[in-house]
Amino acid sequence: MEKVFKRKLYDELLTWKNESKGRSAVLVEGARRVGKSTLVEHFAQQEYDTYILVDFNKVPKRIKDLFEDLTDLDRIFLSLQQHYQVVLKPRKSLIIFDEVQKCPLARQAIKYLVQDGRYDYIETGFLISIRKNTKITIPSEEDRITMYPMDFEEFRWALGDEVSIPLLRQWYDAKMALGPSHRKAMFDLRLFMLVGGMPQAVNTYLETNNLSLVDKTKRKIISLYLEDFQKLDPTGKAERLFQNIPAQLSGNQSRYQPYAVIGDQSENKMTELLQALSESKTTLFSYHCTDPNVGMSLNKDLGRFKIFLADTGLFVTLCFWDKAFTENTIYQQLLGDKLKANLGYVYENLVAQMLASAGNQLFYYTFPKDEKHNYEVDFLLSRGNKLVPIEVKSSSYKTHKSLDAFCEKFTSRIDKRILLYTKDYQKDGATSCLPVYFTPFL
Repeated sequence: MEKVFKRKLYDELLTWKNESKGRSAVLVEGARRVGKSTLVEHFAQQEYDTYILVDFNKVPKRIKDLFEDLTDLDRIFLSLQQHYQVVLKPRKSLIIFDEVQKCPLARQAIKYLVQDGRYDYIETGFLISIRKNTKITIPSEEDRITMYPMDFEEFRWALGDEVSIPLLRQWYDAKMALGPSHRKAMFDLRLFMLVGGMPQAVNTYLETNNLSLVDKTKRKIISLYLEDFQKLDPTGKAERLFQNIPAQLSGNQSRYQPYAVIGDQSENKMTELLQALSESKTTLFSYHCTDPNVGMSLNKDLGRFKIFLADTGLFVTLCFWDKAFTENTIYQQLLGDKLKANLGYVYENLVAQMLASAGNQLFYYTFPKDEKHNYEVDFLLSRGNKLVPIEVKSSSYKTHKSLDAFCEKFTSRIDKRILLYTKDYQKDGATSCLPVYFTPFL
């Protein structure tokens, strides 16, 4: 069993268990290697008398075949107990369907298993292949939770630090500059950017303190993702769309341009490829909002979007995919904040990850500046009946012309205006200039 890190999702699972009391199952979705199986099994060990983990990646066919006939649930339960040598106890035991995408009929069976009421059920998986390969009835008795890579606070927990993030929140609430403490807070954040929140990468860092070995671990994870996309789309188009994410962001384009990456496609084919990227949970989509107002989901342009990686550590590795770690000093330069390249797109990906991990949907807005240029607000948050526009900078540069133009255009809709950058907290007129490590508190 892999190393168990403290994760916030544990508390969400505990809430589900206490509130549902067996009336629903829960599906934990997330990218591969994000830590779903490890967390769920740890939860089972801590919160139930006994449990069975059915790993559909490696169970024999006779176990999968159990779910083809649901007329005799007693037979299913007895067969599982016999195979796993575990005694299940009514209302005190959990059955885990791990990698449930490998057995869609087991997911379909959840409806009847929950109605039976004897045990609790948690499923884990990433569900691209269910829609693609099998027509099943999705159970209404299924709650869903998305598991993201470790956020900044979970990363600090893994490093044995449970103090820094609560203290940063106090600084944020007090609207005060950190002063001498700012430098360390930024160093900690850059370390998080480089290692990322994938448990295997974090574990490699803890065991070796070697960023070169961390990079190798992340390359293995990315290679696994590329293999998954290749299986889903043997033409390689989904794979190329994924690999091109850093290039599209670094080009300062106002949208991801998929046709420029893979050429002309039918609308149905392009929709299928983009849906595969989204459902893999390896990416985050941010949509252009045609009318920035509360209820932005009603005004998102499905044909105009940006794509980020769900983990900024993987994003950094993908940025330099064509270079072996030993051929450059990129990591040390990034960690020391000495890389000369414009890193705005890396920080933009980091902010996207932090906002999504905090439960925000991602939106942005562009509008004409003149005939050749646009203003762009990088992120829009809805707070009450007002908006919080956000501009992201990778340096101490604190001009915010796009933010100012947006707030002038939509004055009555603005709550507060935020510039996220790499320097300490300060006010610049009506704009709050916040160090990027304050992002989770917005």
